[in-house]
Amino acid sequence: MRNNQISTPLFALVFIVFVNDKQSLMMPRMVEAKSNVHIVYLGERQHDDTKLIIDSHHQMLADIVGSKEEASKLMVYNYKHGFSGLQPSLLILKHNSFLLPGVVRVIPNRILSLKTTRSWDFLGLSSHSPNLLHTSNMGEGVIVGFWPESKAFSDEGLGPIPSHWKGACESGDQFNATIHCNRKVIGARWFVDGFLAEYGEFFNTSKKIQEFLSPRDANGHGTHTSSTATGSSVQNVSYNGLGFGTVRGGAPRARLAMNKVCWNVDRGRCASADILKAFDEAIRDEVDVISVSIANQIPLFSEVDEHNGIAIGSFHAVAKGITVVCAAGNEGPSAQTVKNTAPWILTVAASTIDRSFPAPITLGNNQTLVGQGIFTEKEIGFTGLVYAEDTTLSLQSEGESQDPPLDASLVAGKVVLIFPSLYDRLPNATKFVKSAGAVGIIFAKTPHDSLLPCDNDFPCIEVDFNVGTQILFYARSSRYPVVKLSPAKTFVGKPLSAKVAVFSSRGPNSIAPEILKPDIAAPGVNIIAASSPLGEYFDNGFDMLTGTSMATPHISGIVALVKAAHPDWSPAAIKSALVTTAWRNGPSGSPIFAHGASLKLADPFDFGGGFVNPNKAADPGLVYDMTTADYIHYLCAMSYNSFAISSLAGKPTMCPSEKKPSILDVNVPSITIPSLGNSTTTLSRTVTNVGATKSIYKAVIEPPLGIMVTVNPEALVFDAATKKISYMVTVSTTNQVNTGVCFGSLTWTDGVHAVRIPISVKTEIMIYI
Repeated sequence: MRNNQISTPLFALVFIVFVNDKQSLMMPRMVEAKSNVHIVYLGERQHDDTKLIIDSHHQMLADIVGSKEEASKLMVYNYKHGFSGLQPSLLILKHNSFLLPGVVRVIPNRILSLKTTRSWDFLGLSSHSPNLLHTSNMGEGVIVGFWPESKAFSDEGLGPIPSHWKGACESGDQFNATIHCNRKVIGARWFVDGFLAEYGEFFNTSKKIQEFLSPRDANGHGTHTSSTATGSSVQNVSYNGLGFGTVRGGAPRARLAMNKVCWNVDRGRCASADILKAFDEAIRDEVDVISVSIANQIPLFSEVDEHNGIAIGSFHAVAKGITVVCAAGNEGPSAQTVKNTAPWILTVAASTIDRSFPAPITLGNNQTLVGQGIFTEKEIGFTGLVYAEDTTLSLQSEGESQDPPLDASLVAGKVVLIFPSLYDRLPNATKFVKSAGAVGIIFAKTPHDSLLPCDNDFPCIEVDFNVGTQILFYARSSRYPVVKLSPAKTFVGKPLSAKVAVFSSRGPNSIAPEILKPDIAAPGVNIIAASSPLGEYFDNGFDMLTGTSMATPHISGIVALVKAAHPDWSPAAIKSALVTTAWRNGPSGSPIFAHGASLKLADPFDFGGGFVNPNKAADPGLVYDMTTADYIHYLCAMSYNSFAISSLAGKPTMCPSEKKPSILDVNVPSITIPSLGNSTTTLSRTVTNVGATKSIYKAVIEPPLGIMVTVNPEALVFDAATKKISYMVTVSTTNQVNTGVCFGSLTWTDGVHAVRIPISVKTEIMIYI
């Protein structure tokens, strides 16, 4: 258990994403590798003396290799703070693990590959009006590869480093802890031994690849995400002249601790051993938030499987009171693509904000159409327009040096309209268009939310297929088609409603459909934040990136503010507060849609409880709290092995043998029934009062279409003696045919608070042949 005497919480972001290709949407992918090293996972540590834990690890290995001296040479990592384990550089250990007492499992060291000036005001956290930002003192005293010279990490106005901080700031390649760490950046470390144990060398010596064996961020992704969560305010910022304003993090007075575990090899590689070590050290430092933008690929593995190291590491963190925030993934809009589905993880979907960068396109017939783009230079006056037919752009990889697929005699001096035969990156298309002598590009594509700048601000505008087709019709009907491209402008405000981004991974949960995922949505599209000057699209200290990786630090920053306001709240209570107060309609009151095959109203499989509402989350009224016992209930309901559950929990655990616990009773802030037949389903929930001592909450039910939902009791009465109340929910249907999923909600309200959880029900009548 954590020290209850500590009143000032610690906040650290463990950023483990590292991206070279912006079109990958900043989300790492897991790649299988034949591992030469393995992690020996021993489960929850049995005592607090880390020296004894290390000695036991060396003795354990010495029993196989013959001596403690040899064992010490072979040891890569000792995991000793949040859980017990070791990582020896010894392949035979996998085949001799049965000789080691207390081994839960031997985990292969997997190599994983990597795939704002407005957003905080959009969320209602303006620095000019009373809100959670001010009631939490902007995260003062809270602690959360970065580029240390960025103005976003200035410590101006901050007081002394909190005395209870247990972390470290370590020097390395072009990183001097004495110079680069300050009262803002109070922790900086890197973990590479697991990576080196697999690769045997650091990285390619090619001049095209630059990396630092230190916390310094060569790519810019870690700088971007950390500044989004906790960056200090920097005024008069824009990206290529667009999105002008003040850049700051969600908790700008919070402190930053950064653990770097991904490396600039083959577009970014991260070893699972290094990731688990970062978890272990963050637990030792007693941080309050770990932010992780990495995910396994489908199919997902169980939370006790050796392939699911994030679930295992996060379980130990949450058991110590640390909130773990993870990205949902970038494989949307297909169903069942959401990642990081463990119920103890706070899983984040990505949305747009109320900002766009419209760029006018004027045709020779005086028709003006609108696209979007990062094009801010001089207007391209009326010039020739040509349609590139049968383009092979999508068939050529970025690194190939082939002759341009466009005829220079036809496109030189003109603007080229392109419909790629397959999805293609705009920068790649721009390269070929420029090489053929064109002066601009109009790029028609399936609707997508992210924007990319063009090479040296080459005039490029993105349009959807509808606008592209209108331009094509004009070009084909005119003998001498011409077009004018005007620079983009920044447009913000109510006419632009939030949407779940097309790439954001969707539910239902493919491991446990009864557990709703994702949990919450936050801005993750075209987010402007600090970056590294080595980044491909770096602009005067900042970059504009897109992905669920960008949404994740928005939630992490909000968690820091909520934790500062309520230091005694558990990770589950904080998660519940965010989910139950989320917007179903956007901040402007307009409906939230979801981009997919078509535009539709967003539902819980798109955004969980809804779009995050920070100010409401600080005062939710009631929370659906959970402890380790609740998570064990979930693991037993999933019929996982009792030995694996016992090791994970750190104590003997026998799941009930006569009556298996119901996963529907896990106390998550949602109700998800993946198969409702003719029979009635009954489930339970428990709420904890964190509002006024004396209060009465009444149930308001919005049942899914064709579904009957009743609640018992219909009113919850709290007083000084009653802090927790359980209630039962009965769900039934009269439908006699199989249907899709229908959505509704259950809200408890006292006239001040509205504690809402989403309800998802699929009617499924089984037919046996």
